[in-house]
Amino acid sequence: MLGKELLTYVDHTLLNPIATWEEIKVVCEDALAYHTASVCIPPDFVASAHNAYPDLTVCTVVGFPLGYQTTEAKVAETKQAIEEGASEIDMVINLGDVKQGDYHAITEEIKALKAICGEKILKVIIEACSLTKDEKVELCHCVTEGGADFIKTSTGFGSGGATLEDVQLFKKHIGPHVQIKAAGGIRSVEAMKAYIEAGCTRIGASAAVGLLQNRLDEQV
Repeated sequence: MLGKELLTYVDHTLLNPIATWEEIKVVCEDALAYHTASVCIPPDFVASAHNAYPDLTVCTVVGFPLGYQTTEAKVAETKQAIEEGASEIDMVINLGDVKQGDYHAITEEIKALKAICGEKILKVIIEACSLTKDEKVELCHCVTEGGADFIKTSTGFGSGGATLEDVQLFKKHIGPHVQIKAAGGIRSVEAMKAYIEAGCTRIGASAAVGLLQNRLDEQV
């Protein structure tokens, strides 16, 4: 897989809490130049990015990075993000609900946000590093029943990131309409390729463009 094709799987990401508009502009311009799947940026930059780069697919985060906001707060975040130009939403689930076994609440929250997203893409971050295998399996069912478009491994802010084992587990338990996004700690071209070969259709990465720019054999 050549670099150009590889970048079409990438959500080119900058979620650093101290990111500036000048830094966000660089990421947006890279995303346009290299045809990444989207640019994933903080909510407060969505309107500026959409206005400055109307042809860019803008992704943003909701309930990020801890997920323990109320559903009502996440609904409000999602509505605002879409109104301001976001085409994709990466939401974080309430991990407390997972730990107390309230999977119904998680499914209903996903449904509520997907109802707002409509045909726009909703990705559900489950922060796999904080979960047991059984919890991950249950969340595959929640994501499927909630109607989300993707299950996503990690925020990149937790104690661990994506693993190939988690991706393989997800593939066994998600519904046929659910895709997989791997994110967190993916910092090499080889890793990106491995996750795509394992079944991911999106990769969340901040380093992808920089890595591929330096690989002349990839002819990005």
